[in-house]
Formats: sequence, structure tokens, C-alpha cells
Amino acid sequence: MVSRRSLLGLLPAGLTLSRTAFTQQQSISIEEYEPKSSLVVPQTPRNRARFPFIDIHNHQPTFRGDDDLSKVLKDMDALNMRVMVNLSGSYGDALKGVLKTYRTGPHKDRFVVFANFTFRDVDAPDYADRVAKQLEDDLKAGAQGLKIFKNFGMDLKDAKGQRVHVDDARYDKAFQVLAKYNAPCLIHTAEPRQFFDPVDKYNERWLELTTIPGRRRPPDRYPSWDVLMNEHWSLFRRHKNVNFISAHLSWLGGDLGRLGKLMDEMPNMYAEIGAVLAELGRQPRFARQWFIRYQDRVLMGKDTWAPEEYATYFRVLETSDEYFPYYRKRHAFWSMYGLDLPDEVLKKLYYKNALRLLKGIDPSGFPK
Repeated sequence: MVSRRSLLGLLPAGLTLSRTAFTQQQSISIEEYEPKSSLVVPQTPRNRARFPFIDIHNHQPTFRGDDDLSKVLKDMDALNMRVMVNLSGSYGDALKGVLKTYRTGPHKDRFVVFANFTFRDVDAPDYADRVAKQLEDDLKAGAQGLKIFKNFGMDLKDAKGQRVHVDDARYDKAFQVLAKYNAPCLIHTAEPRQFFDPVDKYNERWLELTTIPGRRRPPDRYPSWDVLMNEHWSLFRRHKNVNFISAHLSWLGGDLGRLGKLMDEMPNMYAEIGAVLAELGRQPRFARQWFIRYQDRVLMGKDTWAPEEYATYFRVLETSDEYFPYYRKRHAFWSMYGLDLPDEVLKKLYYKNALRLLKGIDPSGFPK
């Protein structure tokens, strides 16, 4: 190993470098290191989707002023987002407030709202009937599906402190309601597997888990990833008449072969790509093959509402660009490659699959 003293001695005559300057150059931490690629390749950035699309996974505030909503609609138009699914619908009177904001007026065809479960008094003898009735009332009020958040199975506990499992039988009647109304359920279970793994030099999400330690899921506080996700898929098997949309590609964006086998086994299982684009953009050839094979089962989703981040989705999905940056370093320290999906696959991903699953969307705003 060459020492700092030796390096300083190798400088050409007449060229000096102070020890202070040298030390400063070497003091950059891994968190700060962010090199700019010197690679020169063709670039075709995308700020607007090639086809109008339905974002199946988004969240908006319960109540929003008209000015704020106008800004959202303007941003949607710029992105070519025809319909946004707001998963944060709540239930009961709160849901009715969300529906009034997003599903009335001239913009009513631009939004879809999903209801959420009530977890009040989960131990009560009438809870199973009550949660099923509430969901049915919410669907009658205008909700077009159910969203289940990640606290279900991971954090939710009963009065005895026992964890409520994802496939808990208390919710069977509620899922029967979904089947009755042919309404889908988009469910987020667990977190990326790396959040449950030791935070060491082998963990791909080390930077994220170091800078945001609250995202760690240590075994003394949480069930394992395998336990949670096996309950997730058990739920799908338990309710074969319900169309389930597994959020974030079931956290298997890095193991698409396994995800495909699960989808082969369960025809009622769909998936969406929110917040897992980084996994797809580093395996363009296999991911492209996978999307072509499962083109009828995958939907477009983003999760967080950050309009400037959609451009990376469009570029990964629509182009054959090579080695371009992802938009969030803590998710991916690697670069992206485009999948260059065929137009028919893009149409299914962007809107055709969602139109099949969601009732009440006007199809006239989309190409045939």
C-alpha cells in the first residue's frame, strides 16, 4: 500500500500539494461520494409517458384546496397521467370527505379512491361483521377498491399484544364483500427484505438504513420477511375470487423468477411497480422478458407523489438508454438501463390492465 508520504514524494518537481489539501481530498465519506459518469452514450430522456396511464398506487391528502388540486391536475396532464388512484381513502365519514374532494366536479373522472380497513376494537365479538359491513358501505358510497397498509400484519396487535396476521380469519367476510362487488385489493405487506437483514457491509440498503435507522426491522421487534410475505400469499390463496394487487412487486423485483412462479400459481395475483423501479433498471434483459411474459398481470404505480421522479420510470420502461442515474441514491447506488418495452406491453402496463380491474373508469381517454 502506498502511504500518503510516498504519494506526496511522487509529485513532479515544481508541483506541490499541501498535506491539508491532500487530507481534505481523502476525507469524503461513502455517504458523500457521488461520482458523475464520464460515459458518453445516446440519451433519450422522457418527461412524459408515451401513452396515457393510470397510476394505481398513489396517495393524496384527505382534504385539499381547489388551488392545490388544480396544481395536481396540471402536473398529471404534463406527465400524461389520465387517472390517479388515491389509496388513502379511509372509511366511513372520512371516506365520504375524500370522495367529495376527488370524485365530484369536472375532475371526477381523473381520480379513483380506495377505502381502507377500520381497526377499531379488533377483539370485539362483532368486529368481523362490522369491518365487512363498513367496507360494503364504503364501496356503495363510491370507493372502487380496498387498500391495506403495511401496518397490517407487521405492527397491528390485538388487546393481548398478539400480532394480527395478514391472513387473519377475522377479515374473511370483508374479502367476501370484495368478491361480491368484484373490487380489487391492493395490499402492501412488509418492507424490502434488506430492511430485515443485518445492517452490515453486505446489505445493499446499508446507506438507507444507516441514514434512516427507523426503517430497520430487527427480529426482536418484528416477524421475519418470510413469515410476513408467506402470510401475504396465503391470503391470496385463501380468497381465490378476489383480485389482489401485490404492492411493490411483492418485494421480489430482484427475484422476478420467483415472482413469476407465484403468479403462475395464483391467477388472482397482480403486481405493481411502485418504488421498485431500481430493481428493474439493473436487469434490463431479464426484466424485459419477464414483462412480456406477464404483460397481463402488472400495473403502473409510483407510490409517493413526486412528479419530477416519473421521468425515470418512463425512461426505464420506454427506452433502450444505458447507464443513467436513478433519482434517489439511497435506493440504488447503481445506474439504470432501459427495458425498451413493446408498445402493446406498455399499453397494458399503463392502462389496459387497470381498466380490466377497476370498474367505472371512462375508457374513451385511452388508445385502443
